[in-house]
Amino acid sequence: MKEFQNNSNKLKLTMRILVYESNALSPNRKRDIMKHRYTTGQLAKRANVSDRTIRYYDEIGLLKSAHIAENGYHYYNENDVIKIQKITTLKYLGFTLEEIKLLITEADSKRISETLETQIYLLEQKINHMKSLKQALLQVQSQWNEESIDWDQLHQLIHRNAINDLMKEHYRTANHLSIRIRLHELFSQNSIGWFPWLLSHIDFNHVYRLLEVGCGNGALWKNCQIDMRNREIFLSDISEGMLESARKALGEEYSYMLIDCQSIPFKQAYFDAVVANHVLFYAPHIDKAVQEIHRVLKSGGICYFSAYGEHHMIEIQDIVKEFDERIYLSDQNLSQRFGIENGESILRKYFKEVKFLPYEDALEIDEVKPLMEYIISCHGNQNEYLNDRLDEFQAFLDHKLLQDERIHVTKEVGMFVCKGKK
Repeated sequence: MKEFQNNSNKLKLTMRILVYESNALSPNRKRDIMKHRYTTGQLAKRANVSDRTIRYYDEIGLLKSAHIAENGYHYYNENDVIKIQKITTLKYLGFTLEEIKLLITEADSKRISETLETQIYLLEQKINHMKSLKQALLQVQSQWNEESIDWDQLHQLIHRNAINDLMKEHYRTANHLSIRIRLHELFSQNSIGWFPWLLSHIDFNHVYRLLEVGCGNGALWKNCQIDMRNREIFLSDISEGMLESARKALGEEYSYMLIDCQSIPFKQAYFDAVVANHVLFYAPHIDKAVQEIHRVLKSGGICYFSAYGEHHMIEIQDIVKEFDERIYLSDQNLSQRFGIENGESILRKYFKEVKFLPYEDALEIDEVKPLMEYIISCHGNQNEYLNDRLDEFQAFLDHKLLQDERIHVTKEVGMFVCKGKK
């Protein structure tokens, strides 16, 4: 337990170092650092890692040798010793090599702080899990020769501890969603943001119980100006990490539930409104999800289903294909599953009135970094082909912007408003 506490303290210290260390080195000190040269073996010995580790980090772009001799030998400097120390420390503290690469090249101190704060939170969660496990072991120890051991309770505690790695993935998913939302916030051409626009079309005069399925990190409600008195707003998601991110952002004014939209644990005709914002196309069985939403909706209730069109964000996919034709940003075509083109025909089976409201918008991107982060955060295979080529890919995007000054991205998006249950 003490080790985990120490890890949390180390992580907080590492955060302060990463955020502020760039200002700590004087120009003279930086020149001194560059004077020292190390072979791969010398650097490995100096940094207390293996030669193979140095070669691997160089291969995937975490390190970059200062000089390559004619005989192919790689030479490094004192700055690379510091970089290796950063990498090994962050790896020990639970970051993936992909995350570490972004951290050690990140210049935005706010983004560094947010990433590290998330890892601190995960460590604190693991500390709580380990405390519970310790208590369970103490209970077993004290009752070992008795027949009163509560094996079911012990099993549940161990199970909660075992899902910690899954929780970490859920949190990373939530972070990736925030990155994708941020691209729209930075470069959207519609002065009314997507979330305010969506909320503005919900008639809250007749809504006292509302369910959002697939709430993600709760972004829809982040700046909500609706009076919540005498209202019950249930935010649900299939991801526990997403729900925790939403709770952390919004507080306890909302109810949070771990729900698969294909099996909603509420009685029939319970809600005045249901919102499914960019979620229906993820359901393995879309008709089953719509049937469940239809079931829990009151007879006079309204459903709101957002969807993309087939040309939505197509320019970004074209850009990565131009760089490497093997890359795709989604493992399935979401708009073909449930989109602007086919959404009405799916929903007409359940609702008498289905009206589509378009959200007129486009992106005009004039910065490489947010675009690059967006691409890396997507659901496709991009990291398989970009992880060891990030510098090359950034140079490719820089050249694109140098040519065109900005990248225009089409947005085809809107919302189906459904009334009158069949």
